[in-house]
Amino acid sequence: MRKPIGWTAAAYPPRAAIVGALVAALLATASCTGTVPPDATAAGTPPTPASSAATPAAPATGAPSAAPAPVPDILRFTGTTLTGSVFDATRLAGRPVVLWFWAPWCATCASQAWTVAEIAPRYRDTVPIVGVAGLGEQRDMKNFVTEFDLGDMPQIDDRKGVLWKRFAVTEQSIFLIIDRDGTVVHQGFLDGEALSARVAALAGA
Repeated sequence: MRKPIGWTAAAYPPRAAIVGALVAALLATASCTGTVPPDATAAGTPPTPASSAATPAAPATGAPSAAPAPVPDILRFTGTTLTGSVFDATRLAGRPVVLWFWAPWCATCASQAWTVAEIAPRYRDTVPIVGVAGLGEQRDMKNFVTEFDLGDMPQIDDRKGVLWKRFAVTEQSIFLIIDRDGTVVHQGFLDGEALSARVAALAGA
C-alpha cells in the first residue's frame, strides 16, 4: 500500500490500539446505563435489557375463609363440664344442636344412654350432642358417664340447675333440639330409635 506523504509510525497508532479504545468506550457507556451486566459481558453472553417494572405478585390461590355463622341467643350460654373444662355454646353456631338433660339415677336416661353413646361420635361435627347433667351428685354423674361410655361428648355439670331453668326443663330425660337457625324444633322425650332418626335427618338437611 502506498504511504501518504509525511507518514510516520508515530503519527498513526496501531489498528489494534484503536479497536481496543473503541471497545473500552462502548463498555464504559453501557455500564453507565445499567443495561449490560458486567458478568454477562465478561462471559461473552448477549446483554439482557433491565426490566423497568417490578414483577407482579402472584394471585393468592387459597379459597377465601367463610364468615363465622351468626350466634342465635339460644346458644349464648357457657358452663363447666364434668372434666372441669369451660364449655362455650356459641362455638356450635351454624349447626343443629341436641341438648340432653339427664340425671345419674334416672332409669330412662340409662336406657337412652346406649343410643346416645353410639350416635354422638358419628355426628360430632354435623349435629353435636351435649349432655346437661343435673339433679344429682357430681361423683354419680361421673360414674354414669363412665358406665355408659359417654366420655366422647361434652357433659355439662349443671348441679345448680342453671341451664335446666334457662330452658324450662322440669324433668328428665329431655332432649332439646335446636336447628341451625337457632329455633327449637323439639323439646321432650325421645326413645333411641326416634332420636337416631331425628339426628340423621338434621345431619342431612
